[in-house]
Amino acid sequence: MGKIVQAAKITHVPSIWMSHTMPKYKGIRQPAIDGYARLRQDAIDRKVDTFVIFDTHWITNQGFHLNTKEHHKGRFISHELPHMLADMEFDYRGDHELGEAILDVLRERGERALGHSHPDMGMEYGTLLPMYFINDGVNARVLPVAVNQFSSIAENRVWGEAIAEAVKRSDRNVSILASGSLSHDFTPNERSVDGLNSVNGEFNRQMDMRVLDLWEQGRFEEFLELLPDYAKKCAGECAMNDTALLFGALGWGSYKGKIDIYTPYFGSSGTGQANISFSV
Repeated sequence: MGKIVQAAKITHVPSIWMSHTMPKYKGIRQPAIDGYARLRQDAIDRKVDTFVIFDTHWITNQGFHLNTKEHHKGRFISHELPHMLADMEFDYRGDHELGEAILDVLRERGERALGHSHPDMGMEYGTLLPMYFINDGVNARVLPVAVNQFSSIAENRVWGEAIAEAVKRSDRNVSILASGSLSHDFTPNERSVDGLNSVNGEFNRQMDMRVLDLWEQGRFEEFLELLPDYAKKCAGECAMNDTALLFGALGWGSYKGKIDIYTPYFGSSGTGQANISFSV
């Protein structure tokens, strides 16, 4: 029987790549890279076979979608921020088998779900950036999950629950990673350069800190009651549906685990970021 052996809410800001590759910005996101290193070691220790990544940069408008390719290989440049993230080579095994198992459970439950193995199907940096660091030396399969920007929190709970059931039916040790920000209100363009290391607005920063407090105190049911308003009022990345998927897979309000903050909260181009491990 398969199991979820790792779960986390993770950052994927392109300034991590700048920190890693550009001398001018060397080290500005070292805490994020250090957090990735801790997640990588956890994945090694827990013998992760497959990373399932809820990618808020693979944005869809209808239904539930998986990238079920057997192999992911290429060279990536961000169309959104090409001056920040370019020349990233990747080469990962996919997990067609687990992808099909997830689709089977979703369809059994009456959900509209599709898998895509087309050779031209690429990957977004919500998957590629964290995998560059976290999967280094783990060499696990990579299964990207799209995040539907028009789906509801309730739908994503159901989809997350189906992912957990499919993992149980498999023989995989699975890591589930919600790749997206906390608040996500970008710094306006005229101030964007100066806002590289800040959160846009004290309200957003305070809300992010409150959410982290709730998680640290294990008050997950209260957070889930808050989540729809939090996503709306703090401009949640792809409606924070990556977070809804994560909690759906963890058991939603019945989740009684603990968090470990691997990268302390930081601002990036107006958005609130962290790497946070959830016990499983």
